[in-house]
Amino acid sequence: MYKTGAQIIVECLLEQGVDTVFGYPGGAVLNIYDALYEYRSQVTHILTAHEQGACHAADGYARATGRTGVVFATSGPGATNLVTGLATAYMDSIPLVAITGNVSVDLLGRDSFQEVDITGVTTPVTKHNFIVRDVKELAATIRRAFQIAGSGRKGPVLVDVPKDVTAAKTLYAPEQPVWPPVCAPDEGEICRAVELLDQAKRPLLYAGGGVIAAGAAEELQRLARRGRIPVAMSLMGLGAYPSGDSLCLGMIGMHGTQAANRASQLCDLLLVAGARFSDRVAGNRDKFAPNAQIVHLDIDPAEFRKNVRADWTVEGDLKTVLERLADGISEKTKGWIEEIRSRPLPALRDQPVEEPDLVQPRAVIETVARLARDPVIVTDVGQHQMWTAQCFPFRQPRRLLTSGGLGTMGYGLGAAIGAQAAFPGKQVVLFTGDGSFHMNLNELVTLASYDLPVTVIVMNNQVLGMVRQWQKVFYGSRFSATDPHRPTDYVKLAQAFGLEGLRIRTAADLQPVLHDALTAGRPIVVDCRISPDANVLPMIPPGGTAEDIMLEME
Repeated sequence: MYKTGAQIIVECLLEQGVDTVFGYPGGAVLNIYDALYEYRSQVTHILTAHEQGACHAADGYARATGRTGVVFATSGPGATNLVTGLATAYMDSIPLVAITGNVSVDLLGRDSFQEVDITGVTTPVTKHNFIVRDVKELAATIRRAFQIAGSGRKGPVLVDVPKDVTAAKTLYAPEQPVWPPVCAPDEGEICRAVELLDQAKRPLLYAGGGVIAAGAAEELQRLARRGRIPVAMSLMGLGAYPSGDSLCLGMIGMHGTQAANRASQLCDLLLVAGARFSDRVAGNRDKFAPNAQIVHLDIDPAEFRKNVRADWTVEGDLKTVLERLADGISEKTKGWIEEIRSRPLPALRDQPVEEPDLVQPRAVIETVARLARDPVIVTDVGQHQMWTAQCFPFRQPRRLLTSGGLGTMGYGLGAAIGAQAAFPGKQVVLFTGDGSFHMNLNELVTLASYDLPVTVIVMNNQVLGMVRQWQKVFYGSRFSATDPHRPTDYVKLAQAFGLEGLRIRTAADLQPVLHDALTAGRPIVVDCRISPDANVLPMIPPGGTAEDIMLEME
């Protein structure tokens, strides 16, 4: 059957099970959007206010579902507006396919209107990218893009399609998706890892986002419980092991728990699953886990010994690797978790603030945790992100969507749109700061247009909180450009976009306002005033170790 390139693109999406795409139309993709109109009963298109928001929405959809997100953008500025979203997905290994239009093949390289070499621009921030100059190659390229995005270490792939290719016709034959074989671990590597675990007296599991990407949370939990191994998680790994379990030590790293960071100093074996030892975890790479042999499990061998030494490595799909380790190790009834729990830890105290009537940020998050019904939690980047990671009890994977690697302010609202589009009946809560929120608040109109019942909680301290905290600690409280003096009224702003706005001024407002917001069943913006002097603690200074942990601000 002969079809246009635009029709082939949509047919290939249907082959891959895609039912929702995000994007913004323009001249170079008009043929594709005409095909979307033809297939509108099979594919839902969500129009965002900006291409960056569309890319973050596709990212949020992917994180929430485990499926590959899809975003469309036109040529030139439409395509370049995807770059931050692609880099965000790339740093966190999120499967995403971006399909951009471009000028016709004969106009390429002539500085034509809205022409840009988007494959050249995005090479550093995509797992792979393509430009399709012949319609006969289009279907195979789209299928290959999905294979690359969703296999191995996942990541974003971009396919650039000139406009005349979307208009040309060729023979199209549907195909079932074909996936490359899963990377199986080496038997010898598994056996040695089992031996090291059995010999260890004080083992510690450090789980990263790779566990969630591999769908290996169940295997991780079985390994930990069988061996009585305490578990620490990176920001991206939160939810891989249930908060509140006796073996769970919480988040490790710069703003991690005292227990997790202390355990990393005391353990004699560190089993690392799907994590990359970022500088926010291993601030001092040479002194990280100084008493431990390190066993690193990952599907991407490029991560081995890239940041931190490893005494043993196991390459392979984490679901398989963790299952094999759980089957192989000796079952234990006692472990050193009791030793960790029994050691006294210095008290972490709320710091005095100039406006004591304002709400404590941790109280906001804890109240949401009590009132919400198994929500998907989305954050932007900054203090609110760390407070959420510290305080919210994540008990399942894919319940926290946050930009871990790139640290993208403005990520949250788009990602929340993607999560809510994926699960219309699920509660989605966005914690954001006023600094992050200002970056992409235009996407409120998308919530209104599609009546997506996201609860947006703006932790409003009227400063750029995390940067200001660093200025307080490391720059002698010289607050340069971190007090922007923005008079934004978030309640009126929400109303201007056709939404409802609520306000929390004091602790007495917290319970009733959040109850109303979370039970409304419609999109709501909550302006929650917090103090500019509230700090994220504990904190390990950059380049420091767990021995340097700060529990209060002088």
